[in-house]
Amino acid sequence: MTGGDDSVNIQRVLAIIRKEFIHIFRDYRSLAMAIAMPVLLIFLFGSSLSLDVDQVPLVVWDQSNTADSRELISRFSSSRYFSLTGSVTSYGEIETVIDKREAILAIVIPRDFSRKLASVRNADVQLIVDGSDANTATIAMGYAQAVTNSFTNSLLLTAVQKQGGKTVTIPVEGKLRVWFNQNMQAKNYIVPGLIAVIMMVIASLLTSLTIAREWENGTMEQLITTPLKPIELIIGKLTPYFLIGMVDVLLAVLMGEYLFEVPLRGQGALVFAMAALFLPGALAMGILISIVTRSQLLASQLAMVLTFLPSFLLSGFMYAIANMPEPLQLLTYLIPSRYFVAILKNIYLKGADLGIILTEAAFLIAFGIVMIMIANKKLGKRLV
Repeated sequence: MTGGDDSVNIQRVLAIIRKEFIHIFRDYRSLAMAIAMPVLLIFLFGSSLSLDVDQVPLVVWDQSNTADSRELISRFSSSRYFSLTGSVTSYGEIETVIDKREAILAIVIPRDFSRKLASVRNADVQLIVDGSDANTATIAMGYAQAVTNSFTNSLLLTAVQKQGGKTVTIPVEGKLRVWFNQNMQAKNYIVPGLIAVIMMVIASLLTSLTIAREWENGTMEQLITTPLKPIELIIGKLTPYFLIGMVDVLLAVLMGEYLFEVPLRGQGALVFAMAALFLPGALAMGILISIVTRSQLLASQLAMVLTFLPSFLLSGFMYAIANMPEPLQLLTYLIPSRYFVAILKNIYLKGADLGIILTEAAFLIAFGIVMIMIANKKLGKRLV
């Protein structure tokens, strides 16, 4: 499988492509994994994975039982972020409902609440939050703070109007405007990132079995006796799964559009163009794993470890890279899904064109070239 001529023989490559397609269509399990698994994973993750915090269960201990306390409670219950589940009469009951996860937030209004408001004094209201889920607790506290601030501002305006007898306006009022994801729906940025992560995992997992299968079936010895070159074998093995990967991208885009109703603000053609840059590197990484291990079982396990965990945790898909420790931030530059996640989020949410994502696209091209070169070198050494 070595020779002085470095040119690629198209006929030999086409023969390997045909051979690989025959194997794929004969082995229905491989075809099912290649098509059904990405669809299933996107459906499961897209349906269950959400960072939205709406309808926070709330209980109230209203010791004041006055018009002022009822007004404050009504502001919480009328907010779309809270769901009033009931009232309690002691701290013991609060502890019980929070332990049972029947409530995340409890409001305790003291007896002298209304009297202090009438005398223009600070009236304390206690908010008890279940901190066992730090993310939800933080968001719930932010919502509660916004509701209490709104209640306080209305009281101040009313008091000033009564004293002065004239209409008073707030001198500075910040008006929030959200760009790119107006409704702050988590699915709008989770689904595009999910496509990148799943395609990284599936692409590497599929090709991680190819070369190892040849060794285990004893057919690699037959290939060695032919004039086939390592690079021709790699291209031949990679091409069918590249086409299948593009089909998977199409299915993922359609699911995002019609199942999860995620708006695609950019050009659909640009999504597929970037996927075409991303897939060769991911597929070549799987082939490299297959070359090194020579075992289908070990190759599939190693491919899962090297792709899923880094892509899920270090790509910026779920956790902001800026919040990670500095060594991990540096490590993320070696994770190809980091660039594909950024590309898809820019195209989906911001409608970005090629000029905006050019740097990330260059990294994907470089990753693909490096992976193919390393796989070619390793395969050549194994076959000599």
